[in-house]
Amino acid sequence: MLLISENDESSDIVFQKVEWTTLFFFVGLFVLVGGLEKAGIIDQIAYTFIDWTEGESLTSSLVILWSAGILSGFVDNIPYVASMIPVIEEFQSFGVKPIDPLWWALALGACLGGNGSLLGASANVVVAGIASTHGEKIHFIKFMFYGLMIVLLSLVLSTVYILLRYFL
Repeated sequence: MLLISENDESSDIVFQKVEWTTLFFFVGLFVLVGGLEKAGIIDQIAYTFIDWTEGESLTSSLVILWSAGILSGFVDNIPYVASMIPVIEEFQSFGVKPIDPLWWALALGACLGGNGSLLGASANVVVAGIASTHGEKIHFIKFMFYGLMIVLLSLVLSTVYILLRYFL
């Protein structure tokens, strides 16, 4: 892209506009997840989930949905999902079937759980920053009060969806 845009803007200006913090965040995240996988920690997490749920797909789906939903309210959902992908893959290697509900549970829980607090999703932080520059302060506790109610409702609806779609 730099070769194509060299006539429009100098590479120095383009490099100044690159979000290096975000890029290095993701580089570090994937290195960390790779390290956790190589060290066997991801396998250990998968074994723990399988022990809790006895490898049963319905119970596993609901545990993943609700744990992802709750944790994603306080841990940014991108790193949470990135670290859980190998866990779901381990479920598949253990022969848990059907596997589709587990993927949907992770996606729904992490995405909807990010609404629980300002820290739950990068978009929340961005919006709070933009609001602040325009003189509107978004209070963490007030956001969390409404956010957690929305998350609980969303997780209940997601539970119903997964039950109806895959198990009933």
